[in-house]
Amino acid sequence: MSEGTNYLLRLQYDGTRYEGWQKQKSTDRTIQGKLEKVLEEYCGQPVEVCGSGRTDAGVHAMGQMANVTLPGEQKPQEILEYVNRYLPEDIKVLEVSCVPPRFHARLSAKRKTYCYHIDMGSKKNVFERKYVYGFPFSLDVEQMRQAAAILEGTHDFKSFCGNKKMKKSTVRTVEAIRIAQENGRISISYTGDGFLQYMVRIMTGTLLEVGLGKRSPESMEEIFKARDRGAAGFTAPPEGLFLMSVEY
Repeated sequence: MSEGTNYLLRLQYDGTRYEGWQKQKSTDRTIQGKLEKVLEEYCGQPVEVCGSGRTDAGVHAMGQMANVTLPGEQKPQEILEYVNRYLPEDIKVLEVSCVPPRFHARLSAKRKTYCYHIDMGSKKNVFERKYVYGFPFSLDVEQMRQAAAILEGTHDFKSFCGNKKMKKSTVRTVEAIRIAQENGRISISYTGDGFLQYMVRIMTGTLLEVGLGKRSPESMEEIFKARDRGAAGFTAPPEGLFLMSVEY
């Protein structure tokens, strides 16, 4: 669309019943697809919603960001009220604002924060079961923190990438990994300039293996050097992962 106004949307969603963010021809159960459908009905023509990143199937968001160009000049509040009226109950737009024409939710992003939640109880809390990973084992959190400190910084994260055919650079900067423990729950937050496919979930699985004593914190260096997905730990399941915020 050559003319129109570029809008930035901040939204939250429960990813449980969706096949991820990215629109797919094989299913209508994607966040991008649902959002585009409602916005197309609103403005009467096709639109393309650009997300800050493609969350995987089953992954949730507290602060996903997306931009879309709509014809004319609509009031942000009017857009907000319309989309929330017609979106499914597990997707909500929190805020709509005008941004410059060249602004792009993914390309303009400087920093993202994800958080992964783990329940170490013998059985998950019934009301939180869709939003935590049940991992009923004793973990050495201090060893996990030592390993996390090694994962911080600028590295080639090829071993932590789920896409084996990745042609682009796999170098990323992870600014901070914080591990909090409380009442049988562990939350691991990751802040960085960008994350590869499954990268947060693979780092989480690797840290859990460190917590179990299956790996040493020092082995993180060997994983980096290997540049091979097989060198890192298992991929933690999607239900414990939330995209918390995107900064510009």
